[in-house]
Amino acid sequence: MSTTTPAPPPKKDRTHYLYIAVIAAVILGILVGLIAPGFAVELKPIGTAFVNLIKMMIQPIIFCTLVIGVGSVASAAKVGKVGGLALLYFIVMSTVALGIGMVVGNVIDPGSGLQINPDSSQAGQDAAAEGHGSTTEFLLGIIPTSLFSSLTSGEVLQTLLVALLFGFALQRMGRAGAPILNVIVWAQKLVFRVLAMIMWAAPIGAFGAIAGVVGETGIDALKSLAVIMIAFYITCALFVFVVLGAILWLSTGVNLFKLLRYLAREFLLILSTSSSESALPRLIAKMEHAGVQQATVGVVVPTGYSFNLDGTAIYLTMASIFIADAMGDPLSIGEQVGLLLFMMIASKGAAGVTGAGLATLAGGLQSHRPEMVDGVGLIVGIDRFMSEARALTNFAGNSVATVLVGHWTKTIDRDQLDRVLDGNDPFDETAMVDDHAAPPPAAEDEKALV
Repeated sequence: MSTTTPAPPPKKDRTHYLYIAVIAAVILGILVGLIAPGFAVELKPIGTAFVNLIKMMIQPIIFCTLVIGVGSVASAAKVGKVGGLALLYFIVMSTVALGIGMVVGNVIDPGSGLQINPDSSQAGQDAAAEGHGSTTEFLLGIIPTSLFSSLTSGEVLQTLLVALLFGFALQRMGRAGAPILNVIVWAQKLVFRVLAMIMWAAPIGAFGAIAGVVGETGIDALKSLAVIMIAFYITCALFVFVVLGAILWLSTGVNLFKLLRYLAREFLLILSTSSSESALPRLIAKMEHAGVQQATVGVVVPTGYSFNLDGTAIYLTMASIFIADAMGDPLSIGEQVGLLLFMMIASKGAAGVTGAGLATLAGGLQSHRPEMVDGVGLIVGIDRFMSEARALTNFAGNSVATVLVGHWTKTIDRDQLDRVLDGNDPFDETAMVDDHAAPPPAAEDEKALV
């Protein structure tokens, strides 16, 4: 008679209840914002607190992921190839997004007939003061004040720089760097566990964020601006489903809808917080689980959050044309091209931060066409709703970019990707850790550290 103890049943995944709760919280937040706007505005700090908790985890996750990925790759040239190809793709797609936004903005002519009032003018000046900055300041800002401040500054590009330096240094150390790399592997698992704990507060954060924005703006404030807002959403949808979908299918044969379904929970999280940064850690983990090598994910995803701003590019284009029309001073095609190229450069680093698009728009106008800054106040009332579309589009663009770069550089396990997108290898939601990918060389010494 066999005495073998049967294996314990697999632990039930209860995280789907979490995202049902997020949907319910969003609906409840909208109702509270409409019924009791004064009370709803006071709930806004709850949403801000949740987003800040997520942002608190972003830099440690990027640091660990990129150091492990780069440090485990035998050739530094391979990482450089991934980064160079990613940047080239980001530049091309940002230009395409600018062009699409320009065409739609000129066709619908949404700003005609609107008037600027003193309150709107002051709002535009305030946003310009927040968003003003030169390209030189941006470049110098990539260098942290100290090695450790790169993990606490809130600047993703600073973390990216230091993590690359650490990764390349571990490459040069060879086997001597294996224990250090192994410690970072365990640190990454710990960070993802903490993130999984924070995610259980998502319904509360979503409720506070949605209630606050609906309480502030109400419904009446949106009616006169419905044309630009709806047109912006439609344009973003066309860009994602037509442009990105076609590129993904023609290049890799991957179905965009399967990829978006795999990332459905991340899109819901972004929709409820209006910040694509809230889903950045989960995108890193999910792309690794889908078969993209850790080094590729570690380079493409964080870089894309600062340079692949498809939604922001469309927003800047349409908003600039809208403001110029509303002020009775339409921009010529040449002026539009010059202004938008300037703002595309100025916008780097603005992705994922709620409200950063408005500040970037105002700062760009202040530097290039200061007489138009007063018009920024026209869209303050709907910027939060447009911020959601920007964040969703930016996130979709970075998801597609990760798959594309992985395919082009042959750093993706296509069989694993197909299994994941077909639903045959679900992501481990309970741990928020990718245990599928092969461990780095340092993992050989794990027993020595236990």
